[in-house]
Amino acid sequence: MKNILLVCAAGMSTSLLVNKMKEYADSIGEQIEIFALPISECSTVANKVDVVLLGPQVRYQKSQVESIVPAGIPIEVINMRDYGTMNGKAVLDRALQLVNQ
Repeated sequence: MKNILLVCAAGMSTSLLVNKMKEYADSIGEQIEIFALPISECSTVANKVDVVLLGPQVRYQKSQVESIVPAGIPIEVINMRDYGTMNGKAVLDRALQLVNQ
């Protein structure tokens, strides 16, 4: 099972994206755990994730996330268009690409 962490500010819009990603994962038969947490709580799951995606609104905190997450775990800012349109398919596809690199 793959584990994906989405880092957000307050979590409202990111929770919607998590739901869209889970729906898509279910439709393609992928077993994936997706967490959406503010940066202050990242350390609670940092050792359990395969990839970390940052919401565009917290892109400026990428270096802080890099200091929390173990080396070797991919970290990337979510494409602004995909985030804005809540394109769960595109975001999940990108996360899986990062995991499989």
